[in-house]
Amino acid sequence: MDEHCAHSEHAGAADSDATKTASHSHGNHDQHSGHSAAMFRDRFWLSFVLTIPTVAWSSDVQHWFGYRAPSFPGSTLIPPLFGAIIFIYGGLVFIRGARREIANRQPGMMTLISLGITVAFATSLAGTLGFFDVEVWWELASLITIMLLGHWLEIRAVSQARGALDALAALLPDTAERVDETEVRTVPLQELHVGDIVLVRPGTRVPADGVVVDGSADLDESMITGESRAVPKTSGAQVIAGTIASGGSLRVRVRAIGEQTALSGIMRLVAAAQASGSRTQALADRTAALLFYVAVVSGAITFLYWWLLGDREHALIRTSTVLIIACPHALGLAIPLVIAISTSLGARNGLLITDRRALERARNLDVVIFDKTGTLTRGVPAVSEIAAAPGTSASEFLALAAAVEINSEHALAKAIVGEASRRRVSQLQARDFQALPGQGARATVDGRAVIVGGPRLVTDANVAVPPEIEKFTTAWISEGKTVLYATSDGRVLGALATEDEVRPESARAVVELHEMGIRVAMVTGDSQAVADSVAGRLGIDEVAAQVLPGEKASAVKSFQARGQRVAMVGDGVNDAPALASADVGIAIGAGTDVAIESAGIVLVRSDPRDVVAAIRLSRASYRKMVQNLVWATVYNVVALPVAGGALAHWGFDLPMSVGAIAMNASTIIVATNAQLLRRLKLQSYRETELG
Repeated sequence: MDEHCAHSEHAGAADSDATKTASHSHGNHDQHSGHSAAMFRDRFWLSFVLTIPTVAWSSDVQHWFGYRAPSFPGSTLIPPLFGAIIFIYGGLVFIRGARREIANRQPGMMTLISLGITVAFATSLAGTLGFFDVEVWWELASLITIMLLGHWLEIRAVSQARGALDALAALLPDTAERVDETEVRTVPLQELHVGDIVLVRPGTRVPADGVVVDGSADLDESMITGESRAVPKTSGAQVIAGTIASGGSLRVRVRAIGEQTALSGIMRLVAAAQASGSRTQALADRTAALLFYVAVVSGAITFLYWWLLGDREHALIRTSTVLIIACPHALGLAIPLVIAISTSLGARNGLLITDRRALERARNLDVVIFDKTGTLTRGVPAVSEIAAAPGTSASEFLALAAAVEINSEHALAKAIVGEASRRRVSQLQARDFQALPGQGARATVDGRAVIVGGPRLVTDANVAVPPEIEKFTTAWISEGKTVLYATSDGRVLGALATEDEVRPESARAVVELHEMGIRVAMVTGDSQAVADSVAGRLGIDEVAAQVLPGEKASAVKSFQARGQRVAMVGDGVNDAPALASADVGIAIGAGTDVAIESAGIVLVRSDPRDVVAAIRLSRASYRKMVQNLVWATVYNVVALPVAGGALAHWGFDLPMSVGAIAMNASTIIVATNAQLLRRLKLQSYRETELG
């Protein structure tokens, strides 16, 4: 991400946020503060090169494999010389980490590793100086080399999992093409200002949030919203920084730059989510801290037991093995890696996790409450029914009504014009347009005076509604729909019903929630008739209608009072108290900033089906956390006694290097299991869930 810092205030701020996140990372990973995968990689390779001759010239290894290494003056010093270099060069990073842990009064993994390699070094040195008849330089060298390899792989795995921030920052171009009065100039991104016009050519990225003022193109918004299909954009459409244009070019008026862009906000949420607390993480941290003391006590018992039995060489070797094998590597990686992967996976699929605890609670939900307007529905009226009078076709009626309303800015007028466009009816020309306050609108279409308006129109004009139309309008009104008529020359040409358009995705979301064993409720300020109509079409279990904005939080609490765990899904300012009161607050991404700030999960694509995806992600990530914790704990319970020599009387002794391999193998198993989370397919309407 650093290469973008010089080009963008936005990327620089996000990089700063990510740095802060890394420096305040989860408990057991603080020991890696200031370390990098490259540093561990370099130390590993040099240690590995020196370990080969150390092992090859070891007298024990030569005896076991029946060979003699070349002999020359000083060849006997190869194991102690190279072993000491490996201890100083490769082991120093662990000793420094232990010093930081002790200074912070939080002894942990680095302290255990340092104790283990120090005991191994002291044992090897004592053997070389003749105090013991033992030679374990090859084990010390192998031990440190394996530990360096394990840490290199661990940091690289975590860095890759947290790569969502890097990937998001990379979405921003380094420059933008700014349209001045007479020319198009390429300028650095930080020179853009709100109000500038920028040119977005085919195949290039949008440099800032803005509004299209000219041109048309399809935008790939997949990295921002998780939507795989390109989204067509024309004049007046809003565009997001980082999206890619294809099939045309756009001129965009900049409305947000730097910290104010949607991309910058997403990056802040991802960084905060990866640093946010987790109850499972807290359990892992406590277990790892406890394991340090268990390891120290086990090491002391091992040393005293074998020392008092007279086996002083093995007392030191087995003590070192106990300390090494008890390192809480796997525990330290079990949760942070799952958190990093699940957060990145969510972000790539349009789920922004602002509170890890909210995601954890989502797996146990009993009820999901949806706000209606703007959540289950689009929040704008649309024509849902049309009935034409005898002698008039539906297309003719709609063409006349649309010709009158095309000059109106009213939301219902736009719904009529939009329906006419969708049905591709003939476009008629109107003149002498006149708005009629409280009634509707009038215009002359093809020489005919046509009036469009609500029930008051026909009442005031004393126009009779044909029975063929009245039977429809009566049913529409009972369902809470808004009815509009078109009249001409004293007779009704037809009627149509408008309503807040239900999102086509909502029904599927309800079905999938039911399949997961979760009840669905809806809360709305609309009338009972409107609420019942929407609920009936979607299969919603419970409805609370005519709820005032301030009462939505009370509706949430009424469900909680029954002992149910509740999620609230909403988009508006008046949903904020309810979002905050729920066990899990889920905000529709197109909603207000207040609603998003009150939520633990944000749905960028404003798709109700993504509520199901969030629950699926919660359940899958929790399974991985539990699996990793169980493995890491069971491994230590079994491995510690073996490392301490519990099977020595039966002829089985665990060498230090094998103990290090076992410890790192446990870490690799945990990391691999966490990586399997990447196979999870969140959108069930595209793919099926990981088993």
